[in-house]
Amino acid sequence: MTNITVAGTGYVGLVTGVCLAEMGHSVTCVDNVQDKIEILNKGISPIFEPELDDLIVRNLKSNKLTFTTNYQDAYSKSDVIFIGVGTPENEDGSANLNYIYTVAHQIASSIERDCLIVVKSTVPIGTNEKIENFIKQHLKNNVKIEVASNPEFLAQGTAVRDTLYASRIVIGVESELAKKVLTSIYKPFNQPILVMNRRSAEMVKYASNDFLALKISFVNDIANLCEAVGANIEDVTNGMSYDKRIGNKFLNPGIGYGGSCFPKDTKALHWLSEEEGYVLRTIKAAIEVNEKQKFKLIKKSRKDFPSFKGLKVAVLGLTFKPGTDDLREAPSVPNIRLLLNEGANIHAYDPVGMNNFKKIYPTQISYGETIEEVLKDADLCFIFTEWNEIKNINLNLFKKQMKSPFVYDGRNCFSLNKVRDAEINYQSIGRPNVNEYRVNNEIVFN
Repeated sequence: MTNITVAGTGYVGLVTGVCLAEMGHSVTCVDNVQDKIEILNKGISPIFEPELDDLIVRNLKSNKLTFTTNYQDAYSKSDVIFIGVGTPENEDGSANLNYIYTVAHQIASSIERDCLIVVKSTVPIGTNEKIENFIKQHLKNNVKIEVASNPEFLAQGTAVRDTLYASRIVIGVESELAKKVLTSIYKPFNQPILVMNRRSAEMVKYASNDFLALKISFVNDIANLCEAVGANIEDVTNGMSYDKRIGNKFLNPGIGYGGSCFPKDTKALHWLSEEEGYVLRTIKAAIEVNEKQKFKLIKKSRKDFPSFKGLKVAVLGLTFKPGTDDLREAPSVPNIRLLLNEGANIHAYDPVGMNNFKKIYPTQISYGETIEEVLKDADLCFIFTEWNEIKNINLNLFKKQMKSPFVYDGRNCFSLNKVRDAEINYQSIGRPNVNEYRVNNEIVFN
């Protein structure tokens, strides 16, 4: 058992700390927000993440897990400190490391024994080395420290499983001692451990996330061309997926990627490459495609509704993907902002994201407790998130509830075969429009 402290109780820090405790380590999670710590000590997670609440309760009861704001006490007793705080993007697209350096300064002033400091946060290549030098320069006590890189590969909505049953664990170290300590910590996980130097480990994280983002932007680009030439993106990606070199993951077309990782990590690596005098043209293209893709549904709907002023617009799904309440870089946010600016009357539904969305728009839009309520008398409907509650809608509900059943699906939630049997005007991404024919500029159904 190792005495571990985890700095930060966001997605990365909290999931890391809880899963380390689940594997038998003694873990203290530190955060400077007292209200959050009080909630956690009651066994309640401040973020929506499947399985997380149960693990928190179980490890609190077994005394393997503690939450506190007293970082001095926590750091002074630690053998290993994981840094899992956020690294949001700056205005120029670079990574903001203020939280990292704040924790580094706290560690330097608090530790009283030799300690391994592990950077779990996503940071630009070379940051681990800079953090190590910074801490050594500000040490209050005569102790030895070393910094190691241990990037996370968590997907929101599956973060607990991604940690407990990871495909691999990457550790970047510069000494045999650091390698020994980290491999010992992760031995109970029984997962492949890849050992490399710190800069390579930092790059693995960015390269992995940016490749997936590139794959999403590529398939969205192809989907847009499919619409122009009369192909069906679902048939295309199905044909691609049989090639084992390509596979079938991240080949689902839509209105772009969002969340806490892909947007900022693509921008950060693009910014870093330019600072180093090299342009990552593929990543630059992925960013550009994604920004335009966010407004794909608005562009489609303009052909039917040149103006949104005074229209009742139903919005189904607010979070950037299902399984999370996170709204960071969610396509719903800029789309709703545009609709509001044009005078639309918006009614929204999301099974878990509405409370967070109310922090952005507390009164400007209406929130419904059911899909039926939101669709009632709506002129058109946008689907931004593929929640199961939305994918399982009886398609007749659109015709029954809406004033005019114009449905713009940004996540291809419904099969075209089922849509053909419903009397709705339906448009999706990269697939043929069905049930729509224009006669004298009026919509009729087949």
